[in-house]
Amino acid sequence: MARLTTEDVACWVIKSARPPDAVLPGWLPGSAAELDRCVRPSYRLELMGAGQPVLLWVSGRDRPGVHALGVLTGPVTATDGGPAVPLRLTRLAEPVDRAELLADPVARDAEVLRMPAGSNPSWLSAEQYAAVLALT
Repeated sequence: MARLTTEDVACWVIKSARPPDAVLPGWLPGSAAELDRCVRPSYRLELMGAGQPVLLWVSGRDRPGVHALGVLTGPVTATDGGPAVPLRLTRLAEPVDRAELLADPVARDAEVLRMPAGSNPSWLSAEQYAAVLALT
């Protein structure tokens, strides 16, 4: 894939190996939370900005898939642990399972499914994001 542009990205994908309860103890389905998530240094961080859609992808064996939807609430900032991005996410009542996304003819081509060990953040095209939203 060629270098991404803002026109390519309809939604950012922030990955976590931990489920929402471990990311933020007491985070209930249907409720919103403000949090900062670490991201890997890359040119992609320059494309991220407040108001852009974002989702929380949980990887691993225990219910992998989309667990929350929301928006970036500010720019990427430098922290002691590396770059981080502020998010407002609403936890889904039921996650969108990885298997459901793999079965979708559009969503299955998403970077997070093709290259699960890829960078954080990952991204979705407009068509892929629409496919995810249709499953929520």
